Amino acid sequence: MQHNDVEVTMPNITVELLSGRTLDQRREFVAALTDAAVDILKARREAVRIVFTEIEKSDVANGGVLESDK
Repeated sequence: MQHNDVEVTMPNITVELLSGRTLDQRREFVAALTDAAVDILKARREAVRIVFTEIEKSDVANGGVLESDK
């Protein structure tokens, strides 16, 4: 598919989140992210693919401190 001489392909978006987000939060987030991909990337809504990777707080550190220790 071409759009203004640029090929439009299926965007694959990977999102890393600390565990604990609710299903409703994920639903709202994917709706907003899909809207942005459609508006900005000119992607077809049904072609936008979003994958969540959930990260435990004990697996992430910021500033030398584990998130689980905060």
